[in-house]
Amino acid sequence: TFFSKKMKVVILAGGLGTRLSEETHLKPKPMVEIGYRPILWHIMKIYSKFGFNDFIICGGYKVNLIKEFFNNYLLYTHDVHFDYSVGKTTYSNPEFENWKVSVIDTGLNTNTAGRLKRVASLLKDEENFFFTYGDGLADIDINQLNDFHKKNNLIATVTAVVPPGRYGALSINDKIVEDFEEKPKGDSEGRINGGFFVLNKNIFNYIKNDESSFEFDVLPNLSKEKQLQAFMHNSFWRPMDTLRDTHYLNKLWDSGNAPWI
Repeated sequence: TFFSKKMKVVILAGGLGTRLSEETHLKPKPMVEIGYRPILWHIMKIYSKFGFNDFIICGGYKVNLIKEFFNNYLLYTHDVHFDYSVGKTTYSNPEFENWKVSVIDTGLNTNTAGRLKRVASLLKDEENFFFTYGDGLADIDINQLNDFHKKNNLIATVTAVVPPGRYGALSINDKIVEDFEEKPKGDSEGRINGGFFVLNKNIFNYIKNDESSFEFDVLPNLSKEKQLQAFMHNSFWRPMDTLRDTHYLNKLWDSGNAPWI
């Protein structure tokens, strides 16, 4: 078949991105660019690398900009030649994707789990599916994550990541700085939710309505029932929460050595 692997990938792309308001007053957060491509595109490329090419984008805020991007995908990603004498448009430097993309308007004020519930009908034939946020990048092995989920057979798997350190740390002894570490990683025990979930179809039993939050309603209930397991991811992970994060990710991309590629 054209799509090498069957599991669908659901990406949350509907929030306001208030902490990145410099960019998001014009566009939804997943459309903020890293190296001339929206972060959403980079996330899709991570899954695509492992053969998962069937995407459901849960839009909300400025969802039409996401629809426009995919509608004009060839225009945005190729060189284009217009021959008006014959009314013909051709594209060069083709970079074709095997992607199948559904962009769904899941409402402006719908909460994270509510957005997932709104696309349940598109997932009715799925035993398991991927689910992630539209603003986080990692050098994650999607196949390993998937195998881990299937082996343990619980309802949900979360990727547990080490948060990037935000500030430089000083090790001080008797007023002398003995060790200076710029932006140390978070305490390795203090892992956080890095997105990149695998979910079983039974997840929908845990979501009530549009107001349901994945983080504050669904995950706590799953963990109470011992139905949430952690896939440990120890290498690169970075959210795009602030302008500083955006600059950092762009710097990595520009270096030609971005870890998530």
